[in-house]
Amino acid sequence: MNRRDEFIEQMKAQLDEWNAEIEALAARARKAGAEAQSRYHDDLERLRQRRDETRRRLEELQYASEAAWDSLQQGLDDAWELLRKALRDAQRHEPPPKDVDEDDAPRHSPGGSP
Repeated sequence: MNRRDEFIEQMKAQLDEWNAEIEALAARARKAGAEAQSRYHDDLERLRQRRDETRRRLEELQYASEAAWDSLQQGLDDAWELLRKALRDAQRHEPPPKDVDEDDAPRHSPGGSP
């Protein structure tokens, strides 16, 4: 397998992982109260749009000629970063588990990883 194929396979695997995280958030949203469901809805909508855009760009890159590779890879990188940020932001908005008191909930620092 050449470097290009390896890159695409790695990106597909990461996209699959992020898709699983999106679906896990959706499952938690279905169990949440009305106010939390509203926050989840907005986050999930944004995540799904970013995921679909990223998947589309990955498919374009997969079938791109060598001449178009650099240009399309930059577009994928941009979409990738937007999806990663949207997922991180959605995870930050997630309410603490019901068995954790809000005062004891871990805090995420801005710019830190989820």
